Amino acid sequence: MNLSLSTLREKISSLPGDLPPESPCPPALFNAPPRPAAVLVPLLQQPDGWHLLFIRRTQNPHDRHGGQVAFPGGRCDPDDPDAEAAALREAEEEIGLRPEDVTLLGRLRPMITITNYRVTPVVGVMPWPYPLQAQPEEVSRIFTIPLAWLADSTNRRVEWRHLDPPLNPIPVIYFRPYDGETLWGASALITLLLLETLGLAHPQQRYASS
Repeated sequence: MNLSLSTLREKISSLPGDLPPESPCPPALFNAPPRPAAVLVPLLQQPDGWHLLFIRRTQNPHDRHGGQVAFPGGRCDPDDPDAEAAALREAEEEIGLRPEDVTLLGRLRPMITITNYRVTPVVGVMPWPYPLQAQPEEVSRIFTIPLAWLADSTNRRVEWRHLDPPLNPIPVIYFRPYDGETLWGASALITLLLLETLGLAHPQQRYASS
C-alpha cells in the first residue's frame, strides 16, 4: 500500500463539506439534537507503511465508553472555534500530541453516534516516533494498527444490535482483535469511512456480514 502524503491530502480534501452525517441509528432513537464532538484520526508512518493511532479509554464507571478503543477526542467546547481546534485540543490533553506537530489533511463525513453525538472526524498526520504521554484518568493505552491490516476485509465483520421495538436492529462494525485490542462501534465506522475515502474499501459493502 503505497499512498503518498499528497495522495492522502488530495483524497481527503476532495470530500464535499456539506455531506449529511452518517449514522446506522434511526432518527426516532433520539429526542434531542445531537451534541457536537470531534476526534482526531492520526496517521503516521512506520517502516511497514501507514498506521492509524488509537487509544484505549480508561475504565471508569462514569464513562459509558470506558475500556473501549477510540480515537483521541471528545465534546466540542464553546471556546473551540471549529472541529479541528476541538480535536487537536483533546489530543493534546489526552495523549500529549502538540497541535503544531500535526499536519491536518481534512475532515471525514460526520456521524451520529448511538449516544447522540455528532462527531466530526479530523484527519491529520503526526511525526513518528513521538514522545506521547497518556493522561491516565482518560487513556490507559496508546497503540497503532497498520492501515493495510485495517483495509483487509477479512479482518472485520458486522453484528446487529437489537433496539426496543418498533425500531429495527442496527449494524455494528467489529474488527478482529489486533495486539490484544478490539476496534468496534463508532471508532470502527470512522475507520471504515477513512478507508472508503482513500479507495481502500467499498461503501456498498460497509455493512455486509462476513
